[in-house]
Amino acid sequence: MQEAASALDTDVQFLKGVGPRQAVSLKKAGIGTVRDLLHRLPRRYEDRSRIPKISSVRIGEWVTVRGRIVKLDSRPTQRGMVILKAIVQDGSGSITLTWFNQPWIKRALESGSGEVIAYGQVKEAGIHLEIAGPEWEFVGEEDDPEDFARIVPVYPLTDGLFQKTVRRATRSALDKYLAAVQDPLPASILEDQDLEPIRWCLQEIHWPSSESNRLRARKRLVFEEFFYMQVSLAMRRAETHAELGISFPISALLDSTPADPETDDGSPAPHLFVREQVEKREGEALWEQIHRMLPFDLTAAQRRVIGEVWADMERPHPMNRLVQGDVGSGKTAVAACAMRAAVRSGYQAALMAPTELLAEQHSAQLQRLFGPLGITVELLVGKLSAAQKRKAAQRTASGESHIAIGTHALIQEGVEFRNLGLVIVDEQHRFGVLQRKALRDKGLGNPDVLVMTATPIPRTLTMTLYGDLDTSVIDELPPGRRPVKTHWKPTRDRDAVYQGVLSLVREGRQAYVVCPMVSESETMMAQAAEELFGRLSAGVFSDVRVGLLHGQMKPKEKEDVMAAFRAHELDVLVSTTVIEVGVDVPNASMMVIEDANRFGLSQLHQLRGRVGRGHVQSYCVLIADVKSEDSRTRMETMRETGDGFKIAEVDLRLRGPGQMAGTQQSGNSDYEIADLVQDARMLEVAREAAIALIERDPHLSLPENSAILAKVRERRSELAVITVS
Repeated sequence: MQEAASALDTDVQFLKGVGPRQAVSLKKAGIGTVRDLLHRLPRRYEDRSRIPKISSVRIGEWVTVRGRIVKLDSRPTQRGMVILKAIVQDGSGSITLTWFNQPWIKRALESGSGEVIAYGQVKEAGIHLEIAGPEWEFVGEEDDPEDFARIVPVYPLTDGLFQKTVRRATRSALDKYLAAVQDPLPASILEDQDLEPIRWCLQEIHWPSSESNRLRARKRLVFEEFFYMQVSLAMRRAETHAELGISFPISALLDSTPADPETDDGSPAPHLFVREQVEKREGEALWEQIHRMLPFDLTAAQRRVIGEVWADMERPHPMNRLVQGDVGSGKTAVAACAMRAAVRSGYQAALMAPTELLAEQHSAQLQRLFGPLGITVELLVGKLSAAQKRKAAQRTASGESHIAIGTHALIQEGVEFRNLGLVIVDEQHRFGVLQRKALRDKGLGNPDVLVMTATPIPRTLTMTLYGDLDTSVIDELPPGRRPVKTHWKPTRDRDAVYQGVLSLVREGRQAYVVCPMVSESETMMAQAAEELFGRLSAGVFSDVRVGLLHGQMKPKEKEDVMAAFRAHELDVLVSTTVIEVGVDVPNASMMVIEDANRFGLSQLHQLRGRVGRGHVQSYCVLIADVKSEDSRTRMETMRETGDGFKIAEVDLRLRGPGQMAGTQQSGNSDYEIADLVQDARMLEVAREAAIALIERDPHLSLPENSAILAKVRERRSELAVITVS
């Protein structure tokens, strides 16, 4: 086995038809060894037994065409762009291949055989048909005749690397080294899951003998990619459940105040000083205190999730739970109930939010809830003066403050806790893994961790990104909340939309106007907001009070603007996406989003969540002229549904998992072949198989699972690198 492994580490330059020169191009693409090559899978396939005649192709189709170049024309535009056009004929008709600013393609076409194969989407260009930016390659004498009349792999390339090179190298690797590949999956799993052996799969995925065989090979490789991730997550979850943590006396608290625990020497436990400060009614059951604390009735979904959180807190192992809830579903109330149980048990709690604005809002809400109970809430944010930070840190370290709310300032040096028992992270996807760990490390022993998000996450992403966490979903909105009526209007109706806003403002309501996402740059977004503010305040809204909010403003300026808007000293707030998360103004019942097609679907949903937080009917108007099918789908989805989870599923299909998850924050590297949309069912199958495996062999210590253990360790090493990057 060792000899086989070393054979797979052979440098690609020693493969037949490669050599040192071609090896340089392969290594630039990350292919340095035979092993790398065998696992660099095709990105698509061409069935060259059925390449259509050019005369039969239709506008909008993605097709492969073959023909001879009869004319090559390169010309610069007035803006300095060089457009290259190649007219290709196959005897039945002609089509134009077009490239922009790629001079190396012109040189290659001039020196080649003249006959090409090209792939792309057919578009209309005047009276002609065109494929812009096609994938292409020459048809030459050196090509293997078997490349035609069969399914041919098409590999991802980098500059200077050609399909012919990769295909030749892959064939050589399969011919000489396939026998050295060892199957990491034991026969029992292959049999249970109806999977083919790895050697057969590699042969068929690179050079399929039929479409059905290619699909069977793909099935096994997709399962394998998902499986190693799920085994790693299942092991991590099992390890967490095996750790010793804090066992909060929840059952006793639900009946009455529990007996005070003692240390080994008979003295009172060190955390009792907290209980002595906050217990105002000895013997009051926890639910009674919750009902007295909250100014509203909890929904059935909130009560269910609170029960799940409390059950975790009572166990002697650290809680690791994700709470998902759509905008306005009441996650803060769930967090408050968890904090109340922690403090009632004699421990401190901390809540980390992604922005100072959200941290301040949480602090204000929790002070209103906990103040009457004698529980002290401390705000720790970066804008505090040095003296304020020092005093806040002292109160937190001494235990005088029972709950600390803040941003990343909570994890900085100088902030300590006397007995932190519960860590809550809000909008957790905005924090890196190491930031969350740094806060947890400040805890007493091994504190419970609750992470919350108002960004609905599709089930497939949840299983991939948070498979090591227990998950709760608040799938019910508080009674009295009316769905936000959403309209999509073209830019020509903009004046009528703003007249509608003006009518609502004159009725006593408030409105947000969100400026277009012109750039990822905060500076450019601020400029766009300022321009929109100037235009509206001098025009249609000249007789009402208009405010401006964007990320480039100083913290005090932002705070003053939001305070004025909350106090109804402003009627209209022109803003960037800084209001996306957490801003809560119940009287704001109208939102206009300019150039809504520039925003992602989930972001549109989050923005819309800033209205509809009171008991009056609220509205969201999307102003957009769409020019693509994806943009149209986003607008229609927003208009048709307010269900965040349905919206997240559509967003996943449109954008893909990488963009939705954010690889650096989540530690989710791209899959080589698996697709979270297309292969959702296979992900569930792999998860079930992984859980069953870890139940049978928690440490993968059995000989038949040694290769799986090696893959899991490799996976964890990759995740560690991604997390730190």
